[in-house]
Amino acid sequence: MAKEISQHRRIGHKMASGGVKVKAGTRPPWVGLAAAVWVQMAAGNAYTFPLYSPALKSVLGYDQRQLAMLGVANDIGENFGIVAGVLCNSLPPWLVLLVGAAFCFIGFGTLWLAVSGAVLGMPYWLLWIALAIGTNSNAWFVTAVLVTNMRNFPLRRGVVAGLLKGYVGLSAALFTQIFSGVLHRSPAGLLLLLAAGLPVVCLATMYYVRPCTPALGAGGDEEDAMQDGHFAFAQAASVVLGAYLVGTTVLGNVAALSDAASYALFGVTVLLLLAPLAIPVKMTLFRRAKPSRTTTDAAASAEPPASTEEEEEPLLIPSHGAPADEDSGDKVDVLLAEGEGAVVKRKRRPRRGEDFELTEALVKADFWLLFAGYFIGVGTGVTVLNNLAQINAAAAIADSTVLLSLFGLGNFLGRLGGGAEKFVRSMLVLPRPVWMALTQAILSVAYLCLAYALSPGVVYACAAGIGVCYGVQFAVMIPTTSELFGLRNFGLFYNLMSLANPLGAVLFSEELAGRLYDDEAARQRRRRPGHAPHACLGPECFRVAFVVLAGACAVGTAVSLVLAARIRPVYRALYSGGSFRLPNSSQQH
Repeated sequence: MAKEISQHRRIGHKMASGGVKVKAGTRPPWVGLAAAVWVQMAAGNAYTFPLYSPALKSVLGYDQRQLAMLGVANDIGENFGIVAGVLCNSLPPWLVLLVGAAFCFIGFGTLWLAVSGAVLGMPYWLLWIALAIGTNSNAWFVTAVLVTNMRNFPLRRGVVAGLLKGYVGLSAALFTQIFSGVLHRSPAGLLLLLAAGLPVVCLATMYYVRPCTPALGAGGDEEDAMQDGHFAFAQAASVVLGAYLVGTTVLGNVAALSDAASYALFGVTVLLLLAPLAIPVKMTLFRRAKPSRTTTDAAASAEPPASTEEEEEPLLIPSHGAPADEDSGDKVDVLLAEGEGAVVKRKRRPRRGEDFELTEALVKADFWLLFAGYFIGVGTGVTVLNNLAQINAAAAIADSTVLLSLFGLGNFLGRLGGGAEKFVRSMLVLPRPVWMALTQAILSVAYLCLAYALSPGVVYACAAGIGVCYGVQFAVMIPTTSELFGLRNFGLFYNLMSLANPLGAVLFSEELAGRLYDDEAARQRRRRPGHAPHACLGPECFRVAFVVLAGACAVGTAVSLVLAARIRPVYRALYSGGSFRLPNSSQQH
């Protein structure tokens, strides 16, 4: 056991460094996690699109298809992180965050100039590019934070991914609270906050998001229990924050709050966002006693001397292997032939769970099955998100902020719960794509309900349910990608998978839902000449689109189940005995 921990620590140090100075100690990873919470809340700025999109439509006179194309720009910018994924292995996290802050200032600053009227007649193509640049800051924020923390906590990948992506989903409710209570529903004020306030948050926290000595549980069961307790506290704090944000949003809609009350409620939100910082504070005030010298020496003497070279153990051991003594002679012959130049030694291709290069991953069926399942899940979910304001109007609901808060809370809970590892580490060893399949089956039912029963109650319930299922897609994709293809190039593979989001938005939101919505709006305008231009009312606005989305999710369910069946042996090898086994060849970059 001690030898395995020692190997994990050596490998983890290589993994975390990558040419960047590594911060030693047990507290810095938790300080970085607390700082990452603030960066992740800033990284949710793409979810504010439904809050200011009506202003784009009314002030600039766009129709629904033009607005849907802006929604595509919103999604493309948010998810196009290939450049960030490549550079995160060579640039320090603070520099990656600095690039994101600059993009945020430029992109949303341009939108603010257009919506506020400071610059008139700004062309549509320029606004499209500006929106893509502004939301592309998310890719830089998330890549820096997610890659750094996944490497700082390599044995808690699912929990870290679920927690951090959960805060991104929760940011929708946070921005809704700020928009309604602090900014008095001013789209121009919101865009100014995105352009100026979010870069300040990143500049204030980027020093603390840094590579640290990985938390590998070298202290045994006691340290594992302590880490589990810390993550449980962070998850509980995030749940309290989510419930509080939704509660304050609902309160603001049923009662007229004074400015002082709105500011006080926002102050409590800030305190809840600081809650994860209590973990390193507690570790400072209540330091654990270090193991005694005699205990350490005894463990060292009991441990056999480690080899000077790291052992190469296959992650998946064949069930039927030839005994060593039968093929030892063949191995000697091969070695002699290699020395004489008669045999050229070929590089062994990586197995599932080891570190893959890009070209090695792209030829694997597992990569494309995961991409296809994720594409369907997030593509249909982002269609609902981008059209929340229009779905709200079609169902004759007066205010869209509650709907957005419900979707945001569901998105957060899905991301947080989807990262849980209870069933992955249990005797069942259920592969994570099983949860992707289950949630896509639920999405099919929700879309059919919206297609044939578009009433306020159904819309509220389905928005929350779709938010949960949408969030699970993220929480499943991230650790599954690292478990199949390793952590060395995780930033690149994560951002390649994230391209499924804008591609799904183009297909499902712009080409499907946007086109059908405008056609129905035109028919209603012909039937009722006084009808508002570009507006559509009633269930017919999205009925056909929702039926198509339901069918797509049925296909996605089948794809995810096929992937789960293919990779179950990987999970048995990784989580045999109820704990994660870090491959020796992994995490080196």
